[in-house]
Parts: sequence; structure tokens; C-alpha cells
Amino acid sequence: MSEALQFTHIQCPYCGENLEIQVDCSEGSQSYIEDCQVCCCPIEMRLTVGLDDWQIEAMRDDQ
Repeated sequence: MSEALQFTHIQCPYCGENLEIQVDCSEGSQSYIEDCQVCCCPIEMRLTVGLDDWQIEAMRDDQ
């Protein structure tokens, strides 16, 4: 992967707002919590890093 830091858009699973987030792929696959920039609810991020690509999933933290 050429760049460790990537920018992408997600939709907040609480308020539905579209958000731009920065993703750090240098640490490999991981899960972490990031608060929504609009409603401040905790979003569970699941980052999966492969050899040539990556994917992020944003889910509610209360389920």
C-alpha cells in the first residue's frame, strides 16, 4: 500500500451524517472507537487492511 494515511467518507450509524475521516493503515487491521463529529456518539470502526487495499466499516457501539 503506497500511503499509510488515507481519507474516506463514512455515514454515522446514529445520526446519518456523512463524515470525512482519516484512516491510518500503517498498523494493519484494527478496531477502534471514534466519536461522530456531529452528534458525538461513539462509532466503532473496523479497519481491514490487505496487501493492496483496505476497507472500513462504521457501526454503532451500543449493539
